[in-house]
Amino acid sequence: MEIQNESIFVSALRGFCRSLFILLGVFAAIAIASFAFFAFSTPYQAEEKTTLTILPNLEGKRDLAPLNSPAILRIDIHGIIGVPEHMDSDVVQSILLDSREGILQHDRIKGILLHFDTPGGTVIDSDNIYRMLLKYKQKYSVPVFGYVDGLCASGGMYIASAADRVYCGHSSVVGSVGIVMGPFFNIYDAITKIGVQEKTLTVGLDKDEMNPFRPWKPDEDAVLKKIMTHFYQQFVDVVTTGRPQISRHNLVEEYGAKIFDGPTAMELGYVDVADSDYETALTALMKEAKIDIEKPYQIVTLQPKRNIWTDITQGRSLFNGKIEHSLKIGSENSYTIKDRFAYLYQP
Repeated sequence: MEIQNESIFVSALRGFCRSLFILLGVFAAIAIASFAFFAFSTPYQAEEKTTLTILPNLEGKRDLAPLNSPAILRIDIHGIIGVPEHMDSDVVQSILLDSREGILQHDRIKGILLHFDTPGGTVIDSDNIYRMLLKYKQKYSVPVFGYVDGLCASGGMYIASAADRVYCGHSSVVGSVGIVMGPFFNIYDAITKIGVQEKTLTVGLDKDEMNPFRPWKPDEDAVLKKIMTHFYQQFVDVVTTGRPQISRHNLVEEYGAKIFDGPTAMELGYVDVADSDYETALTALMKEAKIDIEKPYQIVTLQPKRNIWTDITQGRSLFNGKIEHSLKIGSENSYTIKDRFAYLYQP
């Protein structure tokens, strides 16, 4: 009788373990299949989709208006332009595409308010965003206004040139029309003194241009300067076209890459209205867009959704952003895009 009870117990234990392992195997198979699906599917599609957020209207309310009511799209140009964590051309492209779809379809967007607080950023992203906005407002016949809430410098000024009118707050700063690349450091003398040798393998004339581990040649930066001059002239063309109150001569010979307080920026033509506020800019935009503030309307913003699988594959922490181990010399701004041509204000 005792042997029979032991056999039943062992049999039951064996059956339990078998069921447990089968169950764990099923869960493992599902997890592997799910990971493979997300890993090998295109992650960029998820990144381009955005999440709509309802912003307060002029009365400070965030009630959902009828889906046929007009809407104003606010686009935040914040942080360093060209850094995905802040703002780049892919983000703006997603925002503009999604502003014509979903609950915003049927031409609900009647105007765009650009909200600036940026030191600028890369040449390519600043230019791309500027041209996207121009194309959008021409295609859909919507007004684009800008409001500076802090800083609108360099690449921010480039993008602001796409706006029909620019307002700036009481403590805002505007300007810095110029281009920068670097800083570059040459440590050849230092490493030779401590007996360190370096070799860079290249094929092609001047492939190791500005190599910091060897003496620089005379005029080694000539090619880079020529490219920068081209981009600078492009910047000047964009600003003097979008801000016709600024003469080309004054911009190049007098104002340069200086920054200005709001009233001075207004006097020089960088902005249309100084010492203003967000509500004033928004009200003016709605009037230009022919939106009746006595009837239902919506103020919205679109932000890209975060894809955790892309974060993992690109080396980002799920909680604290991208995982990096690096030595940073100089300002955070200059380090982030130091090897790229930039319309960037870096005091």
